[in-house]
Amino acid sequence: MAPIGPIRQDHYDRILCQVDLPAPLIEGEIPLARRSQPRLPRRPSLVGRLLRLLLITGLVTGTVLLLMAGPLRRWLTPPPVAGLNARLSADGRLLGHFPFPEVPADRLVAISPDLSLRPQAAEALLGMQRAAAADGAQLAVLSAFRSISLQRQLFFDVKAERNQSARDRARVSAPPGFSEHSTGFAVDLGDGRLPATNLSTGFDRTPAFRWLAGNAHRFHFQLSFPAGNAQGVSYEPWHWRFEGSTEALRLFEPAQRLAR
Repeated sequence: MAPIGPIRQDHYDRILCQVDLPAPLIEGEIPLARRSQPRLPRRPSLVGRLLRLLLITGLVTGTVLLLMAGPLRRWLTPPPVAGLNARLSADGRLLGHFPFPEVPADRLVAISPDLSLRPQAAEALLGMQRAAAADGAQLAVLSAFRSISLQRQLFFDVKAERNQSARDRARVSAPPGFSEHSTGFAVDLGDGRLPATNLSTGFDRTPAFRWLAGNAHRFHFQLSFPAGNAQGVSYEPWHWRFEGSTEALRLFEPAQRLAR
């Protein structure tokens, strides 16, 4: 094997040019590897963590209080009817019945010696009785306006007499302050020829009821408590309310909205 001769200078220079050597560091410069290292995130201080916890706790507590404000208010408010351990539902009903004000006596007119209604309701009722009579049906008015005081007697006295619970009594009679009769727009009707059916579900098999079912709307009367009504009140085919005035529509709008 022939010995390797001395390397010529020009060959040595060419070899050096083909090799990538690291550039010399400039004094004071930070190496690239050290410059690219990520900085570790700073942990929040104890005070910061406490403030964040207090903020989250406050938001959760406020949300819970807002959601429970309505139910808490209802349970903290005294029962609306003295002597009746029952509270209002979320939509303002008591044992299924909406609240109604008592119409002042000077806004009522007599339709018979012992019965009175608002003037518009009275006029419509008398017209309806005449129309029914012309068709051979006899509409008898059994009850009309009732004061809250009278409604209190009917509710509590009969409740005690029949040994009924408040809920059972409310299915057939409204608590005082929650009866449509107190508005002067509601009536109980019967068949003048079949008095045995008065205030009973059997009234819906009489000629008087059949006439009402087909004609009462022409006189702006509406059956208040049909079978299976959304208020949970017992079926009352005899109980009708007048809805032919702006005030009547306003008073009965919650019941109409619930029935839709």
